[in-house]
Amino acid sequence: MTQETEIKFTAADYKNEQTPRWCPGCGDHAILNVLHKAMSDIGVAPKDTVVVSGIGCSSRLPYYMNTYGMHTIHGRAAAIATGVKTARPDLTVWQISGDGDGLAIGGNHFIHALRRNIDINIILFNNKIYGLTKGQYSPTSERGTVSKSSPYGTTEDPFIPAELCFGARGNFFARSFDIALDTTREVMVAAARHKGTSVVEVMQNCVIFNHGAYAAISDKEHRADHTIHLRQGEKMLFGANMEKGLVQDGFGLKAVTVGEDGYTLDDVLVHDAHTPSYYLHEMLAMMNGHELPMAIGVIRDVEAPTYEAGVEAQVEQVKAAKGYTSLRDMILRTTESWEVK
Repeated sequence: MTQETEIKFTAADYKNEQTPRWCPGCGDHAILNVLHKAMSDIGVAPKDTVVVSGIGCSSRLPYYMNTYGMHTIHGRAAAIATGVKTARPDLTVWQISGDGDGLAIGGNHFIHALRRNIDINIILFNNKIYGLTKGQYSPTSERGTVSKSSPYGTTEDPFIPAELCFGARGNFFARSFDIALDTTREVMVAAARHKGTSVVEVMQNCVIFNHGAYAAISDKEHRADHTIHLRQGEKMLFGANMEKGLVQDGFGLKAVTVGEDGYTLDDVLVHDAHTPSYYLHEMLAMMNGHELPMAIGVIRDVEAPTYEAGVEAQVEQVKAAKGYTSLRDMILRTTESWEVK
């Protein structure tokens, strides 16, 4: 074991001297602090970590990291992160995007990163609004949302990030709230340890333009009955006293009270994030906290070949077959050349 791998990092090692410039009470503060702690749990050195962002309130985050950081352009964070990881597969790459940056102008990059299964960790800050540009509705705003760009209410349905993830053949999806610090830390660590594209949706409160967007689900008085924390190999139980559970109901799911209507603990489903089939994972991720509890925690975590590993193996294979040792060597050896006059 090398001396470097024996070094233990603390959250302070990932912070810099910059003061975060977000509104007081913004959920971004909590997410940043948890990310520092999660990175210390993971143990990758700051010099081997890259944080890439696009444009938006959340995309200020690289400025507050003592790592390499890239504040790129609107919607292109996934493209830049893909390039970084492909060129330097030894680095740990995090992508920070909001629901507008990641799913509107950046939506195409988002789904193709998932399809390729490039080993990057996408943290999607979802406040269901455009905050930086002062309150226009976003791709995740609910139908009927009244905003500066929809004064009479939106007339379109929102994207659900999990649905996009599974539709693009994503292999890792997790969810948390900005106020659920331990859960957010847990899923960030799991995302980093997953090999391939990981998506962590953090439902984040914008105190200025969409305050209380998740209050009906996340407030202390509602949380136990309206959310379910999924854990690998454990029964899908929820409620203040863990008295409720999820059971199979035909081709769907149903919430029941254990001990009532003939349902016992044996009827309650056991969570398996590692099963290759995504059908149950998608049903769990689509629960909205009303008819069925909203799922938080790691919902899907399945191994699959990664893009950068495939590219690296292909490059080595071609180099060995052609006898190339460098790009210059390849250019000098080629028989296809021309002179520009």
